[in-house]
Amino acid sequence: MSSYNTNLAAESYVLSMLHRLGAAANLTLGNKKGVDIMVARDAGDAVTVEVKGVAKRYDWPANNIQSANPGRHFVVLVSFEGQIADATVAPRCWVVPLPELEPYLREYKSRRDVSRSAVLKTGQRFENAWSRIMGEPAV
Repeated sequence: MSSYNTNLAAESYVLSMLHRLGAAANLTLGNKKGVDIMVARDAGDAVTVEVKGVAKRYDWPANNIQSANPGRHFVVLVSFEGQIADATVAPRCWVVPLPELEPYLREYKSRRDVSRSAVLKTGQRFENAWSRIMGEPAV
């Protein structure tokens, strides 16, 4: 499976989860964008979501993570855990507000990644934290 299809599968999964929770969420169109999903919580209250998906247990590419309004932007890290072809297995997801992503970023010569090992070590509060996007207090 190509990385493009992996990311489409990840975006579709996140959109599905948000709809299951009752969100007014819409997929944005276009390639090479920083916003994959728009969520209208209430009149005048919208947030943006950027989805990063990987098929295996890898770091997530983060070269293009940015937002004009970081306090209203979330990054959802999706890992299919090496089982992307098995439709009976749900991916693992971490919902991270953009301002809280910095401790997980790693800089290399030619790229920037979100460190899987760092997320696993200290990011438990973000796993399946869909309520953050919905505007509910974090648990």
